[in-house]
Amino acid sequence: MISYIIKRILLMIPTLFLITLIIFMVLNLAPGRPGKTQVGADGTQNQQSGDARESHRIFKEQFNFDKPILFNTRFALEREDIEEKLETISKSQAPTCPAEGTKPAGCLTVEEKPSSVSVVKAVEELEDLGNYTVPFLYQVASDESVDLRTRRIALSTLSQNAQRRLIPQYGRILTKDEKTFNDAAQEENQKMKGWIIPPGEEPTKENLSKITSEKWQPWIKAHTEEYDYTSGEKFNIFFTDTRFYKYMSNLVKLDFGVSHVDKKPVLETIGSKLKYSVTLSLLSILISYIISIPLGVWSAYKQGSMSDKVLTVILFMLYSLPSFFVAVLLLNFFTIGDPLKLFPTGGFIATGSENMTTLEQLKSVAYHLTLPLICLSYGGLASLSRYARTGVLDVIRADYIRTARAKGLGEGVVIVKHAVRNGMIPILTLLGSLLPVLIGGSVIIEVIFNIPGMGLYLFESITARDYNAIMAVLLISSVLTLLGLLVSDLSYALVDPRISFD
Repeated sequence: MISYIIKRILLMIPTLFLITLIIFMVLNLAPGRPGKTQVGADGTQNQQSGDARESHRIFKEQFNFDKPILFNTRFALEREDIEEKLETISKSQAPTCPAEGTKPAGCLTVEEKPSSVSVVKAVEELEDLGNYTVPFLYQVASDESVDLRTRRIALSTLSQNAQRRLIPQYGRILTKDEKTFNDAAQEENQKMKGWIIPPGEEPTKENLSKITSEKWQPWIKAHTEEYDYTSGEKFNIFFTDTRFYKYMSNLVKLDFGVSHVDKKPVLETIGSKLKYSVTLSLLSILISYIISIPLGVWSAYKQGSMSDKVLTVILFMLYSLPSFFVAVLLLNFFTIGDPLKLFPTGGFIATGSENMTTLEQLKSVAYHLTLPLICLSYGGLASLSRYARTGVLDVIRADYIRTARAKGLGEGVVIVKHAVRNGMIPILTLLGSLLPVLIGGSVIIEVIFNIPGMGLYLFESITARDYNAIMAVLLISSVLTLLGLLVSDLSYALVDPRISFD
């Protein structure tokens, strides 16, 4: 038994890794990104839009959204890759040639100017490439053969991409050394922000050359080694400077990250919501089993009778009704209907519950959960009762059942003590799905009845593209599913002595 458990646990490790990889890839390859900020259609930025973009850039750095998903080949960038994006932004800022009359110098026709989509894409890509672009941005900014507007954009982008990345402080308390590092980095970054052509000042060869030679040239020489990658560093960058590696390195420490929405640790938020989902799910499971197993046993005992057929039709009619449809009907008939305003429209407990006695709190919870429990329980009655019915029918004609009857045992003893116990193996197969349901809650029911559990949390996280929260909920559910399957297998040996894992 022990060796079997160890083998199963070892098998869970690669399985969980593949599950994590699939979920992570699906989330990160989905269209759009959280916290996305737009620039002007022409690629220019006023003070307000510039501050918003700077905030968005820091946001991306803090949560690694500026890094490649799985593999990083940015060490292989060439100057042409960067200059192409700079020229796209530069063309968007060029004056538009009028249809008639004198044309200003360097103007472009509407057809020649890039689309706003390509400009936004170029700005985003330059931001995301980060410090891998620094040597090439410096080359463009100091190259006098490049037009002044492109050089100015290169200089502005350089002052942004050369900045040192701060240690994330969301959801944790920085150590003294980390605070010292962040303070020094912020001081240096603040200096770099001034190494540009000030807004409103026209770029000239003189002022561009002065800034690049006096400010950036000494800085680039002092940091040359940082951008001259060895083969080992390239190999390391390829695998480790990615979103997936950063996430997995935190995950092995059981750090599920920080929510992008409220900047709080995801695990802390999940812990605060578990009590709602566990209460709701546990009660619905108990109700379903308490009702369905006796119904299944009774249906097996009355196999083929009219009562068995009627019961089967009723159960499958209930099974065919979608829970969200029933939930809406119950809300309309029993919460906002007239005169049947019997239950509250949603929530887990009444406001002001902190001033209630324990008995009053229990009554309030029962009052609020009656309708959600009905919606969660009725659908499982058909399937669970059919499992129980099938299991009992498989053993009720066995030789040992006939032997028990021949010994003079009562029919109730034969059915309950002998048939039911051995016929419950099909029911045990469902244990694998109980743990994730118990923790994960029901998304549809919790949303409809506004119960602040895991289901509602997952729904809100998906709508807000809160990747860390979604990953945490799905991974915890995956782990519980794997553990539930193991418990399900082990429970077979408890019910049927013939089954052994040794």
